[in-house]
Amino acid sequence: MANAAPNLFMTFLARSQLGLLMPGLSALHNQITNGKFSQHFRYAADFISGQENKATVESLSELSVDVKKIRRLKPWVLSKEVTYVKEMASILQKMGADGSSVAYIFECCPEAILRSPADISCQRDLWLSVCRNENQLVELIKRFPDSFFTVEHYESQKANVKFFKDLGLKNTIISRLLTSASNIFHNPVEKNKHMIETLQSHYLRLGGSQENMKTWLLKLLSQNPFILLNTSSTVQENLEFLHKNKFTDSEVLCLVSKLKGFIVQLNPATMQNSLLYSKNIFKCTDQKLKELILKCPALLYYSVPVLEERLQELLKAGVSVDQVKEAPGVLELSTEIVQHRIKKLNAIGFSLKTGNLEYLNGTKKDFETAYGKIQAKRERPVFNPVAPLNIED
Repeated sequence: MANAAPNLFMTFLARSQLGLLMPGLSALHNQITNGKFSQHFRYAADFISGQENKATVESLSELSVDVKKIRRLKPWVLSKEVTYVKEMASILQKMGADGSSVAYIFECCPEAILRSPADISCQRDLWLSVCRNENQLVELIKRFPDSFFTVEHYESQKANVKFFKDLGLKNTIISRLLTSASNIFHNPVEKNKHMIETLQSHYLRLGGSQENMKTWLLKLLSQNPFILLNTSSTVQENLEFLHKNKFTDSEVLCLVSKLKGFIVQLNPATMQNSLLYSKNIFKCTDQKLKELILKCPALLYYSVPVLEERLQELLKAGVSVDQVKEAPGVLELSTEIVQHRIKKLNAIGFSLKTGNLEYLNGTKKDFETAYGKIQAKRERPVFNPVAPLNIED
């Protein structure tokens, strides 16, 4: 009897532990019987042991692909049991890609060899519907291979391409968006439609005309397609913030239309901080601050640390706060651009302390034009009609 209690306890404990393990063992048995476990186990074992698929490595080497680069960046790709190296190479070559292009694409996006030929054929046809020809498509794939070989969202991509075409976006814009803003095409088309309807309704409510709405919308989307990644509630909150700060409907519409619509991608807290910073720096009234923001929306768009850094760079160059207040657009430029332009102007003897800051503003082309005029004016000889002629004997 003395040993009976411990033995009974151990038996109970063993049975209880077995009961806990049974569901897991049952699930494991199901995976083994349907073949999933063996497949996952092989992948896991390959990855842990570092064992490579020799056929994959040989096929890549035959195509002059730098396998060492793939081992360094994404070694797990080489461990996959099923790959489509030759099939992917064939599809790319039929589109006009030469050997070096194929090798470059595989090195930049090794996952390409894991996609099924059927999926990539569908992707090729979809992208060709917005490209001029196959040569242009190959160039896009070389520049943005990850975007092209992401096929998990094919149905959404297809629906969104049709939606944007029906909306009036040109193929050149859609092809650019597919590469540079591919996440937008991963959205369900209903989400993008809802966001477009939100923008259209706000545009009309703020005083925009029905006749100009399509032009306004297409320009906004072509400049900043990422606006579609927002939610309608975010847009509503930002517009309400502007109204609470005494901006009229027409002024709000002006702000939404400037800086590629980035205003609607912000949040009230960030904008409030930027407003307070600008008001303190320029020591102005609410009305004057509003005028400055309408003149330079960057005061509302950029965060306080960014504005502070850019202002300090100008102050170091001898520019006064009052000068910046007269030409606030200079704060739209990054510190690197400002440094470069100041250096060029200093080299030809132009002093920003007494000169107009407008010469710093604008695009690169605008600056080069202004710079050329200043340089030509300073190099032109001054003619003095009463000065004696210097004639050598």
